[in-house]
Amino acid sequence: MSGRTPSPTPSSTPMLRRTLVWASALCGAILVVGGVLGAIFAGTPGLWGAVIGTVIGLVFMALTATSILFANRFAGGASFAGVFFGVVLGGWLVKFIVFLIIANLLRDASWLNHLTLFVCIIASVLASLVVDVLVVMSSRMPYVSDIELPGDR
Repeated sequence: MSGRTPSPTPSSTPMLRRTLVWASALCGAILVVGGVLGAIFAGTPGLWGAVIGTVIGLVFMALTATSILFANRFAGGASFAGVFFGVVLGGWLVKFIVFLIIANLLRDASWLNHLTLFVCIIASVLASLVVDVLVVMSSRMPYVSDIELPGDR
């Protein structure tokens, strides 16, 4: 065995993984319902609007959670705070720029129902928020976690 102790896994990691699983499942349900309703009321453009809108919501939600999970790999290091906030804020900046690019590209798309796209984006974002709240509320996390007291060494 080497003399190194493995870096501790932050207590938020299981919670973020549960968030990814539940939000993905809920976005799958939104995709099915939105796709069926979009196809019924707006035809093929409605179906495409539901698919693209739900995928945008799911990908953006997943980018946030995966960036935090990736940044958590540096826990225990001397520069953890800088790396963590750099990765998370960089991910948010990338999402903002990508969203503006996608919105600009889809602005004049005639093959797409924009109302269905908008409703599915909003539904997937709200679903992600609900999942986040429910997972955090049901997690059994102490008020103070991931600390090392002087006598613990």
